[in-house]
Amino acid sequence: MSDSLAELVAAEDVLLFVNAAVTATGQREFRSSAAEQRLSLAFLHEYVRVNYRPLYASCLALDINDHNAALIAEHLLRTPHEAGPHEGRLIAARLALLPPQRVYRLFGALRAAKVNNRRTRAIMRDWLAARPDLGLDAVKYRTGLKTAVRHLHLTPGAETGDFLFAPRRRARYDHALLDAYRRAHHDQRAVYELPFTVAEGFAARHGVPRGVFLERIAPRMTRLERLRTQRGPGVAADLSTMPLTRLALYVLALPFEERAARRAELTGALRAAARRTAGPQAGTWGRVAAVLDDSYSSSGSGVKRRRPLAVALGCHFLLEALAESYRVHWTSGGTDPLLVRPYGPTPLGLRVLDALQAPGPAPDRLVIVSDGWDNAPPGLAGEVLRVWRSRLDPERRTAAVHLNPVYDAGGFDVRRLAPSVPTAGVRDAEDLPALVEIAQFAEGRTGLAELRAHLDRRVELFLKEAGA
Repeated sequence: MSDSLAELVAAEDVLLFVNAAVTATGQREFRSSAAEQRLSLAFLHEYVRVNYRPLYASCLALDINDHNAALIAEHLLRTPHEAGPHEGRLIAARLALLPPQRVYRLFGALRAAKVNNRRTRAIMRDWLAARPDLGLDAVKYRTGLKTAVRHLHLTPGAETGDFLFAPRRRARYDHALLDAYRRAHHDQRAVYELPFTVAEGFAARHGVPRGVFLERIAPRMTRLERLRTQRGPGVAADLSTMPLTRLALYVLALPFEERAARRAELTGALRAAARRTAGPQAGTWGRVAAVLDDSYSSSGSGVKRRRPLAVALGCHFLLEALAESYRVHWTSGGTDPLLVRPYGPTPLGLRVLDALQAPGPAPDRLVIVSDGWDNAPPGLAGEVLRVWRSRLDPERRTAAVHLNPVYDAGGFDVRRLAPSVPTAGVRDAEDLPALVEIAQFAEGRTGLAELRAHLDRRVELFLKEAGA
């Protein structure tokens, strides 16, 4: 194999992993089980770490999901003898961005695997030292904090140590949350001084009606907790602060009648979220045509309900904000984005034809958001794109990209439509602009050197922003 071909293969391998790290979460998808997802991901992580370790570590600076960020950190910490430059700083910077419960699960996995090298201990100690309130962590993440403290042989503050390992030693605590936890066992009033996730268990133990509990605990709930319980009495969802994809999920969970009744409010909120996401790029993408998948498979799975459809809906409003002029083609043929639902087959080829043959000038960009299962008729989209790219637009006047929100466990990648159109995995609509940029490396025209330079720039920026 020539050096240039080897570099192209290496670049494709790394991009394949990036697609998986963006989309796959080890959970059940529409066409694959959770076990298949986990097995496929485990192979990919091992393969890329062994063969391209510096690039594997650099993926921590990309917009990959939290599940894969934690897996990368774990794999790197398990093999310190292979460590490269910046690894420790990258791991520490990424852990600072992860939800605390996920970091504590990572620490638990490292302890179970008996990983206790010097770098791991230093990273764990620094992360714990940076926590704003270990008393809060002791209440919310008690098992995780105990595991970390034992693994590192740390001596926490006297009160925190007693709370974790000898809770009956003290009659009361000076730390307000620790004492509220102690009192909540016998005093209902103390329940409402605790974080929502902890108070929820105590409320059930005391037999407090759900509606009463939600109304009283509302001031202590986070934005995401309010969203998860938005149908509870006294708890209203704040649409003005929701990220775009989460807002799309919220809208899709509403009945059609409520969506129609709140059309102006919901559409305004989605457009405002899209404008916030687009930022200075708003209106700079020229003429944009979109093909968005609302077929039955966009319903996702029991653990990721309507996630692919929510990504498509979020991309619709974001592309509308980014474009100077915009046309959308849903696979169902529908024209009302607020009332989309996962239904029917996936005639991607027909909709791509509609997008390319629409009256007026050709689009500057064609964006396809779909899981790639083109089945009405099968394979038409790939053939249309092949002929279009090779015969009708060989000069690439129209930039095309396929964004896929679903990881294909059997193929170790997101499913592609045509070799001539780059495909990138997408988990959140907010990542669309960055993914369109990195998708250029998937066209087979750039090699490992260009990809490495791009990742190096992302690492430098990531570490600079993290202050690492």
